[in-house]
Amino acid sequence: MTRAGGLIAMERAHRMVMSKAQTSSSSSVANRAFFGNVSGFRAASRPLVRVSTSNAPAVSVRAAEKYQVIEPLNGDPFVAGFETPVTSSPLIAWYLSNLPAYRTAVSPLLRGVEVGLAHGYLLVGPFVVTGPLRNTELRAEAGALGAAGLVVILTLTLTIYGIATFKEGAPSLAPGLTLTGRKKEADKLQTAEGWAAFAGGFFFGGLSGVYWAYLLAYVLNLPYPVK
Repeated sequence: MTRAGGLIAMERAHRMVMSKAQTSSSSSVANRAFFGNVSGFRAASRPLVRVSTSNAPAVSVRAAEKYQVIEPLNGDPFVAGFETPVTSSPLIAWYLSNLPAYRTAVSPLLRGVEVGLAHGYLLVGPFVVTGPLRNTELRAEAGALGAAGLVVILTLTLTIYGIATFKEGAPSLAPGLTLTGRKKEADKLQTAEGWAAFAGGFFFGGLSGVYWAYLLAYVLNLPYPVK
């Protein structure tokens, strides 16, 4: 190696040493600045002070007791029902429990006959008064036939509902427990057989009610609410 080459190599080595020294110096300065700021931040922050509440007076909050007119059924908010002065009245409960839909001890056939009698008897008057032949001599017969036709349509809708809702031989869809948790016999009306019997009873009772109203009002000429 010549003398010039050696001088060039020494100069390169010196530059490399100087560049490494500058890099380490700048990193140490940055570290000191960073950690200095952190330490300054830590020094500036104050420690938490625990406040003693042993001598503070105890404060208790209590809601004012009010008489609730409407409450959840049996005190259970998860039951979809409310107790009100109307629905929880003994008179209302007695009336509802005597409706045909809730008398589970009666057969579905007889319950359908009872519902049909009431509907057929009350349908004749409106058809007589508002029918297209209300100003003719045949208004009574036309009103009776119109009421009978509506009974037939309602019977068909009951039958369609039973076919779409209940399955043959399936158990009753009615609950087997009361709201208080007591066991009871499921309502037979909520079965395919029971609903079919109810629809048949409604058909028979509805036509009987129509005939009975026509007989009393226009054959025997007895007083009728709408004549």
